[in-house]
Amino acid sequence: MDTVTVKRNRMPTYTMANELTIQEASEEIDRVIEEIQNAVIIERDFLERVLVGLLSQGHVLLEDVPGTGKTLTANSFATALGLDFNRIQFTPDLLPNDVTGTYIYNEKKGEFEFNKGPIFSNIILADEINRAPPKTQAALLEAMGEGQVTTEGDTRQLPDPFFVIATQNPVEQEGTFPLPEAQVDRFNIKDTIGYPDADGEVELLRRRDNRFESTPSSSQVLDHDRVLALQGVPEQVTVTEDMLEYISQVSRATRSHHHVRVGMSPRGTQRLYECARAQSVIEGRDYLTPDDVKAVSRSVIAHRMVLTPDAQVQDVDKQSIVEEVLEEIPVPTVEAPA
Repeated sequence: MDTVTVKRNRMPTYTMANELTIQEASEEIDRVIEEIQNAVIIERDFLERVLVGLLSQGHVLLEDVPGTGKTLTANSFATALGLDFNRIQFTPDLLPNDVTGTYIYNEKKGEFEFNKGPIFSNIILADEINRAPPKTQAALLEAMGEGQVTTEGDTRQLPDPFFVIATQNPVEQEGTFPLPEAQVDRFNIKDTIGYPDADGEVELLRRRDNRFESTPSSSQVLDHDRVLALQGVPEQVTVTEDMLEYISQVSRATRSHHHVRVGMSPRGTQRLYECARAQSVIEGRDYLTPDDVKAVSRSVIAHRMVLTPDAQVQDVDKQSIVEEVLEEIPVPTVEAPA
């Protein structure tokens, strides 16, 4: 077959009529979060971090035990944002074509037709991604990094926006294939939902008790074009030279820490910059501050570091290393633009 190559436009496309100010974007994000919390008992901070992944045009990796609401959360995001949603259950026998699609012979037309796989959707929940073999992981890696998939030599563009929420189970060790460092680095954010607090768990039971009356669910808040417009808003955030220096220093400090064998890559530094700008939008602020960087650093940096053998034996917490780095780097003073 001839190779079909499609160039991916990394910047969101939207009309001027749909363009949003930072304040408008912040207000719409608040509406999305409130709507999702109608369906899922979950902390606002966590929802903000997932939205940082979306606004920065990246992807999110969740490491959690089963039963914490990952599927419901991803589905609620898709509903509130007005986007298509597919869930892919990754298993040891999952093949790349099971994800990307395959050619099927059409007897009536006498030709092969491409049958799209579940990856062709706006929001993908890649459940238990580390249970899939490396070849299948590589197919997802291409989709995440390039916004396209290649099957039988033909390359096809994925929908825009394209957002992957992948999960892996930290307690499931047998039958897993550890994610390669290159694939982990593709995730802008790595986080955990965690268990609800006492009040949240009581509310969960209360909702379960009333399930015959109504099942909590989210409603559509935005639409496809509005989401694309949201993804363009971080470009409006002003970033001073001092803040550029600060982000660079934070990144470089991870490479010289005595417990770290491999620190943040230059690509990781760019992701920290992009995620910090997205956090600024969520806060409704048109300029970047050190607080924005600190708010996203733990979720952006920790999974990109590779510890030394000694640190691994000592079970050193990567989050604590990020905390040390943030404490040792001088914080610049940033004033609101005139």
